[in-house]
Amino acid sequence: MALPPLLAILGAGRATRFGADKLGAMLAGKPLALHALAAAQATGLPLVWIAGDPSPTYLPADLEILNNPDAATGLATSVGFAAGIAHDRGYPALLIHLADMPCVGAALLARLAASLAPAACAHPGGRPGVPALFPARLYPDLIAVSGDRGAGPLLAQLPGLTLLHPDAAELLDVDTPAALAEAGRYFA
Repeated sequence: MALPPLLAILGAGRATRFGADKLGAMLAGKPLALHALAAAQATGLPLVWIAGDPSPTYLPADLEILNNPDAATGLATSVGFAAGIAHDRGYPALLIHLADMPCVGAALLARLAASLAPAACAHPGGRPGVPALFPARLYPDLIAVSGDRGAGPLLAQLPGLTLLHPDAAELLDVDTPAALAEAGRYFA
């Protein structure tokens, strides 16, 4: 039986636009990050959490948490770090999800995992973005990305990209206190 994709939740950002511990901010009765984690765990896929230093204390002890030593230099380092792990462990694909996207449900992650890779979500305006599924042949490209935009520029240039069209509200990325309030309305 073939290995499923590795699901990596990227949660190593500095939260500079939020101004505080964004992932620990309370949303619908629990830390923001635990919403992304619950959806990921519900898929049953192998899972790793990519953290900065120090790792969040609210994550469960049985979760595999890997510290990206270069997290402070931008999102791209976490993307590359996750791709390196998927490569080293022999996974045929990598599903990247962000810890600050609490409205993404398990059903969307499962649809992506079952899609023909590469696959991504269509964000407003049709721009492909995360969550996204990358085949192993793209690991070197993911390792080479740089800056704070992550895999977005790579997704935009991929021929044959499978594009899923979830509800825009599901793709809410919490980068500001106002976005956290919007996520609160989603869960209300």
